[in-house]
Amino acid sequence: MEVRQEGHLARRWAWAVACLAAVFLAGTLAEAQSQAQNPSSKTNPYFGSVTAHAISEEPLKLSLDEAIRRGLATNLGLREAESGEKQFQGEKNVALQQFLPTINLSGGTGVYQHNLAALGFGQGALKQFAGHLPGGLPPGFSLITKNDLTQGQVSYDQTLFSGVVIAGWKAAGAAQRAAYFAKMSARGEVVQQVATAYLRAIADASEVDNATALQKQNELAFEDARQAHLAGTLANIDEVRAQVQLQTQQQTVIVAQNALDKDLILLKRQIGVDPGQKIVLVDAAPYNDLAEQTPEEARAAAYKNRQDYQNLQNQVAELRAIHAAYRAQRLPSLSFNGFYGVQKVNGTPSHGVFTAMGTLKIPIFREAEIRGEVDASAAQLASTNAQLDDLRGKIDQQVRSALLDVAAARQLVEVSKSNVELATQALSDATDRVNAGVDSTLPLVTAQASLARAQRDQVRSLYQYNLSKLALARASGVIEQQYRVYLGR
Repeated sequence: MEVRQEGHLARRWAWAVACLAAVFLAGTLAEAQSQAQNPSSKTNPYFGSVTAHAISEEPLKLSLDEAIRRGLATNLGLREAESGEKQFQGEKNVALQQFLPTINLSGGTGVYQHNLAALGFGQGALKQFAGHLPGGLPPGFSLITKNDLTQGQVSYDQTLFSGVVIAGWKAAGAAQRAAYFAKMSARGEVVQQVATAYLRAIADASEVDNATALQKQNELAFEDARQAHLAGTLANIDEVRAQVQLQTQQQTVIVAQNALDKDLILLKRQIGVDPGQKIVLVDAAPYNDLAEQTPEEARAAAYKNRQDYQNLQNQVAELRAIHAAYRAQRLPSLSFNGFYGVQKVNGTPSHGVFTAMGTLKIPIFREAEIRGEVDASAAQLASTNAQLDDLRGKIDQQVRSALLDVAAARQLVEVSKSNVELATQALSDATDRVNAGVDSTLPLVTAQASLARAQRDQVRSLYQYNLSKLALARASGVIEQQYRVYLGR
C-alpha cells in the first residue's frame, strides 16, 4: 500500500468519526427537544414515523405495549439510527478488504496499429538497422505496422503488513460498536417518547371524563335552579350562577377534548398509524409505588446499561485507533503483487507471461504532515475523553434528579388523592344544603370548581409520577427492558 494511500485511509476513519459524532449529537438534540411545543418530525425525527397500515373502519384497540411495539417498528428516528449502524457495518467491510487479497481476471483481443517513426524508428534508424540484416529490409516495408494481440491474465495484490491498515480495522470495529449503541439508545428514546405520548393521552382522557361528569352534574343543578326559580323559591341570581357554571364547564370539556384529539394524533404519528385512524386506548393510567433505590445503586446500573455511555466509550476507542493509524504512517509497509497471463500475437502460439514482486516501502521524510495529523487526532481524542468524563458526572446528576422527582411526584399523588376525597365530600355537603333550601347555589358552585381542580390535579400528578419513573428508567439505561416494572404493569 502506498504511503499516501495509508494517510488517506487514516483520514477516512477520521471522517467516519465525524459522521458518528453527528449521529450521536442528533440523538442528544432529539432528547432535548422532546419537551418542545408543537413537536414535529422536521425538528425531531422521533416525532415522525413510516406509516405502516392504511385506515380501517374499525377503531384500533391500542395498549401501551402494542404502541411501543409499533413505535419500535416504524419510528423515523429509530430508522435513521438503524441506517447509521448499517453504514458503519459497510465501513467495517471496507476495512476488512485491506487484509484480504485482491484478485482480478482480465482478458481481451484487438488489432493494434503502430507508427514506427513516431516511436523513434525513422528512416535513418531503419537504414542502420537494415545493415545488420541479410538482404536488408524486406521489399515494401512500411513504417505503419499492424498486429493482432489476444491476452488474458490473473492479477493478485495483498498487503502483508501495514500499521495503518491494522489500526484502521480496529477503528472500524469500534465505530460499528458505537453505532450499535447509538441505535440502542435510539430504541430507548422511542420507548420513552411513545410511552409519554400514551400516558399523556390517558391523562387527557381522564380529564375529559372528569369534566364531562361535572358537566352532567351542572346540568342537573341548573335544571333544579331553573325549576326552583319558576316556582318562586329561588332568586334569579342563583339560576344565572348555575347557568354560568354550566357553560364554564362546557368550555372545559371542549378544551379537554381538543387536547385529547391532538395528543392522539401525535401518538399515531410516532407509531406509524395514519392520523385519520380511530384508536381506543385500552390501558388505564398505571400506578404503583416504585421500589426504593439509592443514588449509588441507580448510578451503578446506569454505568452498566446506558447506551450513550457505551457509545462514547467506543468513540474513544475508535479515536485511539485513528491516532495509532496516523502514527503508524512512520512504519514500513510490506505488500505483494503480481500477475500471470498468456499472450498470442499475430497467430503465433500463445506463451505464458508473469510478474511476482514483493514491495517494502519505508517512509523517509514526511514528518511535518504526519506530526500535524497526529497532533490533530490527539486533540480530538482528548476532547472526547473530556466528554466521557463529563458524561459520568451528567449520569450521576440525572439519576439523582430522577430519584428526587420520583419521590416528590409520589407525595403529590398522595396529596392530590386526599384533596379529591375532601372536595367530593364538600360538594356532597353543599348539594345537600342547596336541596334542603338552607343555602344558595354559590357554595355549590364553589365546591364544584374545587372538585374540578382537585380531579385535574390528581390526573396531572399521576401523569407526572409516571413520567418521572420513565425518566428514572431512561437515566438508568433500562427503559426498553423494564418500563413495565417501573410503571407497575
